[in-house]
Order: sequence, then C-alpha cells, then structure tokens
Amino acid sequence: MPERGNGTGREAGTRFRLFAQPPFLKPFREPETVWVSSPAGSVGPGPADDRMYVVDPIGKRAAYGLSEDRFGNAAYVLPPWPGPAFPPALPDADGHFDGIEVESPEFEAAHLFGVVRRTLDVWEGYFGHPIEWHFARDFDQLELVLQRNLVENAFMGYGFLEVGIHRASNGAVHPFSLNFDIIAHEVGHCIVYAVVGVPNPETTYAEYYGFHESAADLTALIAALHFDSVIDELLAATHGNLYTLNLVNRIAELTGNDQIRLAANPLSLLDFVGGWRDEHDLAQPLTGAIFDMLVDIFHEELVERGLFSADAEDLSDRMEDQPDYHQIVQPIFDETYAAAPDGFREALVSARDTVGIYLAETWRRLSPDYLGYDDVGRTLFAVDQMLTGGRYSRIIDVNLRRRAIGAARVGPQLAPRDRKSHFELPRVFMPERQSNCCRRRSSYRERLEMSRRRV
Repeated sequence: MPERGNGTGREAGTRFRLFAQPPFLKPFREPETVWVSSPAGSVGPGPADDRMYVVDPIGKRAAYGLSEDRFGNAAYVLPPWPGPAFPPALPDADGHFDGIEVESPEFEAAHLFGVVRRTLDVWEGYFGHPIEWHFARDFDQLELVLQRNLVENAFMGYGFLEVGIHRASNGAVHPFSLNFDIIAHEVGHCIVYAVVGVPNPETTYAEYYGFHESAADLTALIAALHFDSVIDELLAATHGNLYTLNLVNRIAELTGNDQIRLAANPLSLLDFVGGWRDEHDLAQPLTGAIFDMLVDIFHEELVERGLFSADAEDLSDRMEDQPDYHQIVQPIFDETYAAAPDGFREALVSARDTVGIYLAETWRRLSPDYLGYDDVGRTLFAVDQMLTGGRYSRIIDVNLRRRAIGAARVGPQLAPRDRKSHFELPRVFMPERQSNCCRRRSSYRERLEMSRRRV
C-alpha cells in the first residue's frame, strides 16, 4: 500500500556498521552494514554533518540540564561542550564509516551517529519530509554525547542527546551507544517534540506523557524492523506468530532475559483509572494497541496473499487471550511459514510500513494541549479513512476498545516523577518558559554563556 518508507539511498549514501540489537545478545554479535541517506563525503570527523555531531567529552562530570553557578543561582547547562574531547571517528577516503573496528573507541561515536541518522531516515520517509529539530531557532545541530558516567539512563533535551551506560548484575558495563533500541527511543522523543509539540504543564493531560513514551517505543520498534537481520531472526524464531516473546516485542532490551517493557502486554486504561506513577507504565496500553494493530494487519496481509486461511486468522484472534494460545496456534504458523517464508517476509514489511505511515500521519495531526488517548484513537480512524477509505477501521476499533481507549480516563498522578523522567522540567526546557525551571530570571543568552563556562 504505502509508497513511503525507508528513504536511504544506497548509491549516494554513507555506510555505517550498526548493531540491530545490543552486541551481547547472541544473534547480533556482528554489526550489520547499512546505508544512511547522507551523501558520501558529507559526513565529516566526529561523525558530524549539518544536522548533528558526536562529542566524546573528557572530564564532563554531569549531564546537561539544571545546575548552579558559583553564586548559587540556578542555570540550565546547554551545549556545545567547550572542553577537551577524545579523538573523533574519521571517515575513510570515500566518506564511509564502516571500516572502523568494533573494538576501537571511535566505533561508539560512529555507531551513535549512524543510529540517529538511520532512525531519522526511516521516519522522515514515513513523514515524507525532513523533520526539523524543535530547538532549531537556537541550535542548528543536535549534540550527541557519549556520557559515560550517566548510569542506566539516556535522554534528550534542548539541543542535545546524551547516552550513558548499563551496569549488568555480573558487573559488566554495556554502553547505551551500542544499543539501537535505546538510541532510537530517544530519537522518538525528538520526533514527537518536533511534530506534536513540547508539553506545557498548564495544558497537559497525564495521557500526553504516556503517549510520548509510547511514540518513542514505537519509533524504535518500527525502525528496528528495517534491519534485514531483525526481520530474518524474528521470522525464523516465531514463524510469523508475533505474540511469541521475541526480539521485537521486547522494548529497549538489556539482556536475553531482562527487558524494560513489552510491546505485547495486557494492560488497558482501566488499570490506571485509580491513578498512575510512571509514564513508561502509562504508555503500555497505547503501545499494546498499536502492536496488536501491527499483528492484525500482518495477518490480513497473509490472508490476502493466500498464505494464511481466513479460518486460521479468526482462530488466532479468538485464542489471543487464552492460556493455550501458543499450543493451538503455533503449529498453524509453523506449517504455513514453512510453505512460503518469502511471502511471510513481504507481508511483514508491508504491515510495518502501513503502521509507520499511519503513525506519522496521526502524530502530525495531534497537539500536546489537552491530548488524550481518545484523541489518538479518533485521529487513527480519520487517517485510515483518508488513506484507504477505512480499510482497517475494524482492526483499529477492536484494539482500541480492548485497551479501553476512548472508554476510560487516566486518574491522578500518585507520585512525583523521578529524575529519570523525560518530563522533568530540565528535559522539556524551552527558552520562553525559563522561569519554570530557574529561580533567577536571567536572559536566555545569559544562561547560554553561563552554561558554556560551567560545564
């Protein structure tokens, strides 16, 4: 159906090697060579281009955000990093970065840049145009920071995206700069701020925060499905039964057995009518509804291609919430997939692109002011009508109702957000709202100069 999708141009683009999933997961211990849309030769040392650059700072003790000057006044620390930095990643003579050894310290910088550019390529393809940074009036480029003392976190803010590290229970340290899901999730936040808007506490419902986290998760999920290795491994492991616990419905996977949250989850808004504590949890009903849409559209594609019977699809739908679902349904997928693996792959790619375009067209029509999940649902219906005349209206309706979207409202916030929240004031800093996060009303330019001296 949709003609838009991953807009990378192999003939004129730039090559990077990227891990589709963290390299400590067995199937992904070798990075995959990918092309990004930046013309060969346009990405310089860093890597850096006209939209973003990577810095590996020496002696940067804290992440960007709120700080204090020597007089005790609150100041918002902003890029650029003015101090020393480790050597940048360098392109080869033809302008590519795929020759950098994985063991080289410069590989992290190249990987971070490549993931951000790759994710933007995917989603700019779905939107059909470049996505302008929400901070473009003050910064031309996004600063990508390897912040090695930022533990168990990564986040973006006004002009920056910083990635830290994960400390495993066995003491191993895994840099988030090599974790595609986590970086792509942060790019998702950038996209939402640019396309939907930055929230204003005075006009923001709780569901906006859940929507934002859901959109970031879905940004990463759809982008990951643009790796050949992910699709191949996914289908080889599940034979098309996407409700099997697998590498795609694990969001921001950290180890083979430990994931932050699941795309395939049973939560609905009814679980939050009494209140909520964390926007990541609040995101799950919407993420689950969209994931279910992806699965249902995939099944429709299989039926239309003659690869799956309508009776088998109906059985899969009816058994979805039953404890013996996999025992009964998995053999059907095993048999049908074995007969036409290439057809299954084509159907999944088509479903991926359909959902990607639906999300892009939905997000561009939303506003952060008083945004609720019911607004997202109504807009999905409108987009479906506009693009296909309502082809997937039944699928949308079933999955929204299953999550009580449009039938229930989220209750009050039960606990203050912690410092890892993307919606603490330092994360959503906007110059015109500076009085919200700083005690002294200094000018924005004064803050900028102060931050450059203090970092």
